[in-house]
Amino acid sequence: MANLTIKLSKSLIGRPKNQIETAKALGLTKLHKSVIKPDNEAIRGMVKTISHLVEVEELEA
Repeated sequence: MANLTIKLSKSLIGRPKNQIETAKALGLTKLHKSVIKPDNEAIRGMVKTISHLVEVEELEA
């Protein structure tokens, strides 16, 4: 199963509450912080919600 590297590239200041909570649920609390998450439907949906704030890269397992 592949993994995703998700990096917060834009600030959460002034964003709607659901976008802030989605970023925190993914573990993205600071600017330029990266996390590795499994590539599944739930994670893809969360990334889609904040796609304008993050950079996503696919990793092969």
